[in-house]
Amino acid sequence: MQLYLPIADLPVNVFLVLAMGAAVGFVSGMFGIGGGFLMTPLLIFIGIAPAVAVASVASHIAASSFSGAISYWRRRAIDPALATVLLCGGVTGTALGVWTFTQLRALGQLDLMIALSYVVLLTTVGSLMFSEGLRAMMRTRRGAVPPRRTHSWIHGLPLKMRFKRSKIYLSVIPVVVVGIIIGFIGAIMGIGGGFILVPIMIYLLRVPTSTVIGTSMILTLVTMLFATMLHAVTNHLVDAVLALILMVGGVTGAQFGARAGQKIRGEQLRLLLGLLILAVGLRFAVELVIRPEDLFTIREIGVTG
Repeated sequence: MQLYLPIADLPVNVFLVLAMGAAVGFVSGMFGIGGGFLMTPLLIFIGIAPAVAVASVASHIAASSFSGAISYWRRRAIDPALATVLLCGGVTGTALGVWTFTQLRALGQLDLMIALSYVVLLTTVGSLMFSEGLRAMMRTRRGAVPPRRTHSWIHGLPLKMRFKRSKIYLSVIPVVVVGIIIGFIGAIMGIGGGFILVPIMIYLLRVPTSTVIGTSMILTLVTMLFATMLHAVTNHLVDAVLALILMVGGVTGAQFGARAGQKIRGEQLRLLLGLLILAVGLRFAVELVIRPEDLFTIREIGVTG
């Protein structure tokens, strides 16, 4: 069944978009991430202009993060102080990202920049996560003890603050910087950034895993909601019809994904997630090398549509 998308300015198969939403929802539920890194490329691959895909997926991620954030709040698995400091940087980064998004769109370079960003970011992060997951699996099979974590220069920075829920004493400087980076990337690429934020908080900031996911969801919720509002007001690119279809599919798939994720070991999850992220990045790289004319066609639609 075909349905016309008013902002994207093209008809799409409703069942195909629902299936995409369900598939990404399943992945999100399994790995505990927003899924924007997968949804945005899928929409681009079926012909949605990258600018519309980024703006519309932001609302989908915000809606998905809302239910998850409530669940973690009830379980007291969110650090309010840490989330507040992250949001100070996140909101700033989101505003800067939307401004950059608007300027690149006006110059006609937005879609190419989105594609290049996905290639660089996803192949890098995917490779790192895959290698780390593989090493963890090998250690588990050998029965080796994981390497002991040591404090880095980050923990020697000034302006320290005690985050009681997470039981850490840390400078607010790296926390704000991380928030700015995640907000900026999310606004330009249409991703919640959870697959980047969670490893940074665990391995660099040494935040306990008990509060990492819930706290990251608060940042994702607020920054993606803010990005949606800014995109709607400044660029008029949020396709509400598309976002609604994706939400319906995403909520359904997430329920099954959460159950599947509970049956897989942590290192196996990291390995699979790394493979998935790497595969999406390589797919974008293939598009850029083999069919660059498709990107230029989409770019014209994104600028004039």
